Amino acid sequence: QVQLVESGGGLVQAGGSLRLSCAASGRTFSRYTMGWFRQAPGKEREFVSVISRSGGNRYYADSVKGRFTISRDNAKNLVYLQMNSLKPEDTAIYYCAAADHWATVEYEYGYWGQGTQVTVSS
Repeated sequence: QVQLVESGGGLVQAGGSLRLSCAASGRTFSRYTMGWFRQAPGKEREFVSVISRSGGNRYYADSVKGRFTISRDNAKNLVYLQMNSLKPEDTAIYYCAAADHWATVEYEYGYWGQGTQVTVSS
């Protein structure tokens, strides 16, 4: 099992940057594919990005490609989401999640954090 705790959310103006962190418990962090999802008010949760166990493969939703960067530090049990050029439409609760295989859909992730709020003002 793995427990996940996100941090780094907040209020930022459009065009600004934030870096989200997700701390994982346990000694098996490197066995998990890690993903970021987000849920905006009144909308369903959506995929943002995923990184492979080693960090060698990454994939992004079209809506964030070129602006967001996912990374991980397996020695520290951390995964990050660097968010640049933020837009009001990026406003959402951001969740990190862990899966035991490569996945880009919500139902394939078995472990979830509690989420961190990101608000982008115009």
